[in-house]
Amino acid sequence: MNGRTLILNAYVYAVLVFILVPILIILPMAFSETEYLVFPPKGFTFDWFGRFFSDRLWMQALQFSFQIAVATAIASTVIGTMASYALVRGAGALGSLFQALLIGPIVVPHVALAVALYLFFERVGLSGTLAGYIIAHTVLALPFVVFTVSAALLSVDPALEDAAMSCGATRFQAFRLVTLPLILPNVVSAALFGFIISFDEPVVTFFLAGIRDKTLPRMMFDDIEQNLTPIIPAIAVLLTGISVLILIGAAALRKAAENRTMPRFDEMK
Repeated sequence: MNGRTLILNAYVYAVLVFILVPILIILPMAFSETEYLVFPPKGFTFDWFGRFFSDRLWMQALQFSFQIAVATAIASTVIGTMASYALVRGAGALGSLFQALLIGPIVVPHVALAVALYLFFERVGLSGTLAGYIIAHTVLALPFVVFTVSAALLSVDPALEDAAMSCGATRFQAFRLVTLPLILPNVVSAALFGFIISFDEPVVTFFLAGIRDKTLPRMMFDDIEQNLTPIIPAIAVLLTGISVLILIGAAALRKAAENRTMPRFDEMK
């Protein structure tokens, strides 16, 4: 093992420690018996989870976040799949510009994007509305959907669609009947990414939140300012668990897609 590999491994492990240590600290705090945050925690109880699920305002925020995340997953997957198909199959000279626009939400800081969306939505009356949340979160989720679906489309031989169209199928029918079944695991994986990005998004949500309807991350920020009880780490533990499960499911789907042997047209003759 050379020096460059050692440095790279050390950097990777340092990043993992930086990410995992806060989680390891906040996890036991969710089970503390005290009415305030303290580390190390004192006692052991599940009461804070019970208070979360029994509180009407927290449940309304959870339901609102779930509605936005589901709608975002659907919208970003449909739009992102169409955009990926255009990029892979026929972007032409404007492909690079189109791709740059799609990955823009990753490059642009979320604070800057949140301010821009807030100013625009205030003008058109979408600020604080369900539609506004869905549009904003779809913009944030699109790059991840495009990356995931494009990788799958690149592994599908376009000659399969050409063969279907030569038999009388339209371009859409060829995609729906031939290509979509082959890339379906990646499409579902992309939808899971869209869901988790929307469900956990705090920055843009903070700018777009209305007075009445608030998402779960916004409610958590408000509770931190007013109460700072162990209900916050309890919610954080739940969100972390959900995120981990979704990421595992997405990874399993991508693995299944990679293991699947993509047929080529010359092999089907």
